[in-house]
Amino acid sequence: MTSSVVEMMVKSPGNHALMQQFLGWQCRVRQMTMRDNLGRPDDAVTPSVTLPGQSEPMGHIITVFSKWGAYSKVPELKHMVKQTNDPAQRREKALTYFSSTYYQKAREFSDTLSATFQPDSTGASQLLSAGACTLIFEAYNQEYKLDCKVVRLSKTHPLYQSTWWHNLLFNPDLNPDTIILGFEPDWDKSTHRSMVP
Repeated sequence: MTSSVVEMMVKSPGNHALMQQFLGWQCRVRQMTMRDNLGRPDDAVTPSVTLPGQSEPMGHIITVFSKWGAYSKVPELKHMVKQTNDPAQRREKALTYFSSTYYQKAREFSDTLSATFQPDSTGASQLLSAGACTLIFEAYNQEYKLDCKVVRLSKTHPLYQSTWWHNLLFNPDLNPDTIILGFEPDWDKSTHRSMVP
């Protein structure tokens, strides 16, 4: 394991309570997405993205929430992709898999989110140039503002692999040169509020 991978997985606790709260929330909402929405991303997994010094979001991204270390399920995801060339069968197997116990234990997940971008993506270039951004999740009466460091993940990085095989289950036309960025929250600078009236 390279030092950069270790650095992204072993962190100082920081605002540990907020991190645990967010991870638990993500597990719940992603399981609901798979069970009730046929895997179609909703607001709980597609945060708005704001660059440093900007007041208006540059847009929304679809994030992937991956298991890390010993809990990684990359071999299982890869097996599902290679088992059939039928996109409908792949999707059905993926929905069944992710709807069951995959999102049961928040402690098995990395707090570094990821997202895919086209090889010529202007947005990816802007994010990498800035090296940071704020992700704002607003759904189910909750708002999380995550101040994140942005990094480009190499193809051998565990989170790249997890994101690639996860997305290939739902998108058979994923470009081989897809850019995958990691968004690593600074929990001491991130915030949460309940929007219940």
